[in-house]
Amino acid sequence: MTLREAEAYLLDLELFGMRFGLDRMHKLMTVLGMPQRRFASIHVVGSNGKSSTTRMIAAILERHGLATGTYTSPHLRSFAERIEVRERPVDGPVFAAAVERAARAARLVDRTLDEDDRVTQFEALTAAAYSELARSRVEVAVIEAGLGGRYDATNVIPSKVQVVTGVGLEHTRWLGPTIADIAAEKLAVVPDHGCLVTGELDPEAEAVAERVTAERHARRVRAPEKAEIPRRARGAFQRRNFALARTAAEAFLGELEAGAVQRAADEVEIPGRLQIVAERPLTIHDGAHNPAGVLALTEALPEVLGDRSPLVAVVAVLDDKDAAGMLRELGPACDQMIFTRTSHPRSLSPATLATLLRQLGGPPAEVVASARGAVERARELAGPDGAVLASGSIYLIAELVRDEGAARASAL
Repeated sequence: MTLREAEAYLLDLELFGMRFGLDRMHKLMTVLGMPQRRFASIHVVGSNGKSSTTRMIAAILERHGLATGTYTSPHLRSFAERIEVRERPVDGPVFAAAVERAARAARLVDRTLDEDDRVTQFEALTAAAYSELARSRVEVAVIEAGLGGRYDATNVIPSKVQVVTGVGLEHTRWLGPTIADIAAEKLAVVPDHGCLVTGELDPEAEAVAERVTAERHARRVRAPEKAEIPRRARGAFQRRNFALARTAAEAFLGELEAGAVQRAADEVEIPGRLQIVAERPLTIHDGAHNPAGVLALTEALPEVLGDRSPLVAVVAVLDDKDAAGMLRELGPACDQMIFTRTSHPRSLSPATLATLLRQLGGPPAEVVASARGAVERARELAGPDGAVLASGSIYLIAELVRDEGAARASAL
């Protein structure tokens, strides 16, 4: 396979959607020779901050002399970004070879399944990731769960440390209607005698964490509220993520070296999270996609904006998100908003978002059909001394950064 062929294969698997259950993954791992057992692992679950925390943990461990790998989702430009070795995405031919190995295994597994069942896109991607991380001989891989935890395809690793970044109401169709239900699905990744690392949790989620650790005789480690301030990853929410990452790295290693931790704080980069991509006007990309994520974003904005004004937001939201809750948090922080949509089939109509904002009594708003056109309009309105924020969906950020002619983004 070439990279283009590998991405086309993965995109074709969207036809089969998402299917929970670990039977297919266990079969894939068996066919591939159990690659997930050839490296130590840390499993990261939660509603917000998973990718940032995953990258931060790996950065700390890498600077303690360990060969690290990460598996994150979603991606911005290419599926290959999801697999990193030594903090660098694997290159195209390496990724294509990993997907080809996974595809061969998937064909064998599909023969054992019922006619209406087959390996999914995320399962094939996860199998490719575990295969490549093993082939690259990483010593420890930090693995971000996709959706939930219990039946998520990533949950076939014998993780040494499990990290929950927080629990909010999300994906209720699949994970359950309450915080307690969702917490139970995410915390199902904690094995007997595991080590659960958390920050501050919602009281309902905290009760589930206490129950799960007691039932499974697991160690519970709580992250402090403060840690070294990451200089590259801006915002109070990233400082909280870094505190959690540092605690997880310490739980894994047993002891940390202060200089290595500080170097990680100085150097770790988080694409698409409060990321400055231009200066005049100041232009920021942030993939916040639920009310809690948007609240964390708005709390961090003053630190990034300084005296820049006005702030014009470009917003696109998927139809399974709490758009009203997001606009309720973001609206008061903005002087004007531009609503747009992405090529994702579940992208909400910009007119619907504009109507919601009017009902909430938000700032003036416009509708621009294309994402890049919306950013250009926002830059005009902001002027060189103002600021532009693109947010509401990671798919919006992907659309803005993806090269012309690149493979379309995954819709899953």
